[in-house]
Amino acid sequence: MKRILSILTVMVLSASLTAPSLFAGNDNRRGTAGATELLINPWARSSSWAGINTSCARGIDAFFSNIAGLSFVEKMEFVYTNTMLYGGRSGLVSGATINSFGLAFRLGDAGVLGAYVMAMGFGDLQKTTVESPEPGSNGTVSPTFMNLNVAFSYSFTNSIHGGANVKIITESTDDVNATGVAIDAGIQYQTGENDELKFGISLKNIGPALSFGGTGESFTVVNEAGNSMTVEFRSAEMELPTCLNIGLSYDLLFDKWNQRLTIAGNFTSNAFLRDNFGLGFEYSLLDMFQLRAAYLYQTGIFDGDNRTTANTGVHAGASVILPLNKEKGTSLSLDYAFRTTALKGTHSIGATFKF
Repeated sequence: MKRILSILTVMVLSASLTAPSLFAGNDNRRGTAGATELLINPWARSSSWAGINTSCARGIDAFFSNIAGLSFVEKMEFVYTNTMLYGGRSGLVSGATINSFGLAFRLGDAGVLGAYVMAMGFGDLQKTTVESPEPGSNGTVSPTFMNLNVAFSYSFTNSIHGGANVKIITESTDDVNATGVAIDAGIQYQTGENDELKFGISLKNIGPALSFGGTGESFTVVNEAGNSMTVEFRSAEMELPTCLNIGLSYDLLFDKWNQRLTIAGNFTSNAFLRDNFGLGFEYSLLDMFQLRAAYLYQTGIFDGDNRTTANTGVHAGASVILPLNKEKGTSLSLDYAFRTTALKGTHSIGATFKF
């Protein structure tokens, strides 16, 4: 496993050097990828500062930002987050929600094994057909997107950490579905007297194209002779939304009240979307109260007619950490995040249990 992670580390470093040619994309490719739910951050903590913590992600939140950060799980960690997309049931996309469950535990002195499930639903949508276009006359359909992730992270030294994540992707309705697989890999490096300077690279969503299939892509017709035949449409393949993250952060530490101010920056090179630039901070007081805020910029984000993302850039949130048993290191964290959008804001509420 250590050798495999070393190989993945070399791959990630190589990808970062060739990012302009591999991930730059063009206007003709934007919006053509499938499984774009992989680009939505399901965790409250990291989404509260736009997921720009590629260099300093810690624990289960690292599944989205940089899987290398999973290696910082001390014993065992469980996280649950509920995200109400674009205003939840009162928003334009009524009932669009994400529920995520994650569990990770330490294996030996240097390894951490983790898994999480993300389920995305859209509520009940009215079916319509060409013959019966009236809403409500054909029943409803409830699309579901689900991602199952299994990851292993390893600390090569006190300064270098790496990880890999395998994810199974499913998208389905009652008669159409698609299944795919992808891999994430990442590394983190930290240095300084108190490990205050951190650098991270993560390569995400590498895998084969996926396509839809099922009975919903076929129909039966009767010709002039009275013979019936079934015609099936073949769905075009969709590539996965591959992206490369490069991040840097620095911790400002203050002895009084055990304060910490982390300033982080991040660059995301997307293969099928415009590139993102993020800058934000996390403030911690007494290791019990944390505030986060960030801005995620991409070309055209201020132009409502040409913007290619629903998010408008501002992210913010907070956490309250309750120590349950200081000797055993048991704690419960309540987390909240808000993302501004062109529709209605996206809210995430979660809980992190360390034991």
